[in-house]
Amino acid sequence: MTTRPGRAPERDQAAWRRTARTALVAVAAVVALTLSGCVTWFLPAKTVTTSTPAPDAVSAELQPYYSQVLHWTNCSGGKQCATAKAPLDWDHPGKGDVELALIRQQAKGTKQGSLLTNPGGPGASGFDFVKDSVDFVADRTLQEHFDIVGFDPRGVGRSTAVKCYDAEQMDQYLYGITPGERGSDQWIAENTTIAKDFGEACKKNTGAPLPKVDTVSAARDLDLLRATLGDTKLNYLGYSYGTYLGAVYAGLYPGKTGRLVLDGALDPAATNFDVTEVQAKGFESALRAYLTDCLTRKDCPFSGTVDEAMGTVGQLLAAVEKSPIRNSDGRELGANTLVTAIITPLYDATAWSYLDKLFESVMKGSASVAFSLADTYNNRQADGTYSDNSTEAFVAINCLDYTYDADPALMRQQAAELAKAAPVIGPYMAYGDIGCANWPYKATGQRGPISADGSAPILVVGTTNDPATPYVWAKNLASELQNGHLLTYKGEGHTAYNKSNSCVNDTVDEYLVKGTVPAEGKTC
Repeated sequence: MTTRPGRAPERDQAAWRRTARTALVAVAAVVALTLSGCVTWFLPAKTVTTSTPAPDAVSAELQPYYSQVLHWTNCSGGKQCATAKAPLDWDHPGKGDVELALIRQQAKGTKQGSLLTNPGGPGASGFDFVKDSVDFVADRTLQEHFDIVGFDPRGVGRSTAVKCYDAEQMDQYLYGITPGERGSDQWIAENTTIAKDFGEACKKNTGAPLPKVDTVSAARDLDLLRATLGDTKLNYLGYSYGTYLGAVYAGLYPGKTGRLVLDGALDPAATNFDVTEVQAKGFESALRAYLTDCLTRKDCPFSGTVDEAMGTVGQLLAAVEKSPIRNSDGRELGANTLVTAIITPLYDATAWSYLDKLFESVMKGSASVAFSLADTYNNRQADGTYSDNSTEAFVAINCLDYTYDADPALMRQQAAELAKAAPVIGPYMAYGDIGCANWPYKATGQRGPISADGSAPILVVGTTNDPATPYVWAKNLASELQNGHLLTYKGEGHTAYNKSNSCVNDTVDEYLVKGTVPAEGKTC
């Protein structure tokens, strides 16, 4: 969710932020939340190690990529880093390369292979995920048995990356207020211009890689990385959007699936509007769950029933939509930025206390906490710079993976459906098609069920009140996969492994380490 509907609809770009509780601590002081800035973290390359690629029967054009030897250098607290090359265009390998940045923590015990991981997004850095938060990626059991490998997919971070705007331009894109009534001809026209300008900047500043950052290309990169790491089968732990990447891989290479865990699943068959509507309901449900808990406490900023509190939130959103609140840095808090601030703590029930601070401050006419939360979501630092390119990559990848229709009549009809399905959150998730319908390249993704016939067993993990990737998607994916198996976590929050309970952790560990598939219908 962004202030600009000209960007793709909010899906799960913050899902990877499994360390949000740490980042959110600063809200208590009502100061801008920041993620770690860029630092010189590479250590001198005192030792160089290599991986022997696994033999793969590929075409002569692809053989140089599959047979490349990765040169690992020491970096970041005992981990190792390397760079792989992949074809820019997998259908025409001679048209240039992209670089893929990798980092690994070697197995602490008896190694049984590599475990590649993706934290979500699309656009989140798997490299940083392992570099900064390996204990959140995988528990000690998995660290004993596997090299934990993070990588930045094409378009992201330290790999060949999408580049669009500088920080000042990004501020205007994310936080600027669009004139006119939401959904009016003037408002749509203004956002269409914003979307076209953003897309043209991405095209100019990124160049040839921009139309090649789709998920199918990333899944083919994933197979290349598997081979260069020396593994004959892929072991993989994907969160949120990472489940879609893993499912696409399984569909392309069912015979090369080892043990795949897909936690916080997306449904590959869901259309763009399906995704938006189901997620609007998910955040609405999570907001109700927060308010239900809040109203039991004396310090809750709301009173009355849950329905009355939901109505109060809706009134706050309508108020800042009409009269934005100016922040101390000059930015204005509109409704969509406030929604971004609201959904950020909804990803993790242990962060709900920050919603208390958010609503208290907005009710008093202050925008500071809201911008702190929204800045954390958007990876904007206290000095006004952005710590990564996750927004640009998020848009670029989604614009290729889904199809979009910005017909005003259709968008208004869908806006009405969203408002009915999720009266508080839904209205601010409408009109997202504007951004990608005006993208400089046509979508290439094909939405539909993925069966991955002939694959090894694939473990799908779903949380019953996950706001970002609702439980129904996990159920759908597990049933669509020919060899899919569903593990249910009954609880709140986005994703379950390594953040919920020992039942989930033990089940996932048993599967990844021993290949044990849980009993059908297992619930934790």
